[in-house]
Amino acid sequence: MSGPGVGFQFPSVDVTWLKRDVLLFANSIGATVDELHFLYELHPDFAVFPTYPILLPFKNSTQEVIDFYAAQKSNPIPGVPKFDATRVLDGQRSITFLKPFPVTSAGKSFELRSKVLGVYDKGKPGSVVETQQDVVDKATGESYVKMVGSAFYVGQGGWGGPKGPATENYPPPKGKKPDAVVEHQTFAESALLYRLNGDYNPLHATPEPGKAMGFGGAIMHGLSSWNFACHDILKAIGGSDPKNIREYQARFASPVKPGDKLITEIWKTGDVKDGWEEIRFHTSVEGGKVCLSNGRALMKPVTSSGSKL
Repeated sequence: MSGPGVGFQFPSVDVTWLKRDVLLFANSIGATVDELHFLYELHPDFAVFPTYPILLPFKNSTQEVIDFYAAQKSNPIPGVPKFDATRVLDGQRSITFLKPFPVTSAGKSFELRSKVLGVYDKGKPGSVVETQQDVVDKATGESYVKMVGSAFYVGQGGWGGPKGPATENYPPPKGKKPDAVVEHQTFAESALLYRLNGDYNPLHATPEPGKAMGFGGAIMHGLSSWNFACHDILKAIGGSDPKNIREYQARFASPVKPGDKLITEIWKTGDVKDGWEEIRFHTSVEGGKVCLSNGRALMKPVTSSGSKL
């Protein structure tokens, strides 16, 4: 596909993480005491929760707080307008797990390689920038994880760019009850904890940006809800074993506010290829709207005893 900005490669960025980072992440997305392999560094099966790498494009290699707006402005895309990062939301995210992710980057050198897949003009509502990001071992060139995401720049369309392709939909199976339903209670402080992973967008910490965007105040990170749901699905369907998930994705359908209770409904489709079954899901705010739609994962389901279903 061709178009404005397509194929543009951002400068590669070194990424590093500590065991402490992955412990904080697991705590912030709701891992529980029966999942000590995500929460205790001396556990014999200590592992990174699989979606942790989604934070590395925000964190890079620092342990310090980041100026979110300045970081977003640092690499404009040639051939498209300079979008305002103070009015940006996540559109959709997918992640493919290619190799087991190390619990620390110590002893190796990793970099984030990013490229533009498309920039789409949606008219008055805004513009979408779709990118692919890979976490790569610099010594071997091996990619450990592939991440595709779309950023929606609110009210910043109408510049004459392409509208972009239609998104493929993954609805729940018709007429089938969910195979699992999981609740996740957020709290007033949930976004303030989650942001310590490296995603320091002020939209999720202080009310002013959210009021300016029509949300009435601070909202949860879209990626926090996305990660909450992945944790709930892996625990309910995959026995909390990171080896039992290959792909995961969801679309951000509506905002979540700190304190909302999230309800994730999960369906097994029976569609199995090369040992991986397609799972569908959506997440709603209790008593309200769907906040994560188009949910899909490739998994190896297990029973409560840990055996494969």
